[in-house]
Amino acid sequence: MSIVSIGTDITRIDRLEEAVERRGERFLDRIFTPGERAYCERRALRRTTHYAGRFAVKEAVMKVLGTGWTKGVRWRDIEVVRAPGAAPTVVLHGRCAEHARARGIARIHVSITHDAGLALAFAVGEDT
Repeated sequence: MSIVSIGTDITRIDRLEEAVERRGERFLDRIFTPGERAYCERRALRRTTHYAGRFAVKEAVMKVLGTGWTKGVRWRDIEVVRAPGAAPTVVLHGRCAEHARARGIARIHVSITHDAGLALAFAVGEDT
């Protein structure tokens, strides 16, 4: 197995909170899957921090795929999943999964951190 590509992103938590306040449910539904929303909403005191972390992951994964927001990529086609006690993982759907296959990416490893009002994500695309 070898690294195919890497991506990183940093998101200001207050900026994401402003977007949620301005655009509300429409924004959340456009960006996050029902599973991601349920995970973040269960963390009521730090829900925006968790949303910002997942937003940063999505941006980092778009860089791994080499697509940015283009080529048919949709926000909800990149899903951050976290089982209790486990590290976060990424599940790709739709065009994102197609782009990953085309680049020979079999798995994407992610890491998320939050500090000083920022959420940072790092993603590594690995082949088989």
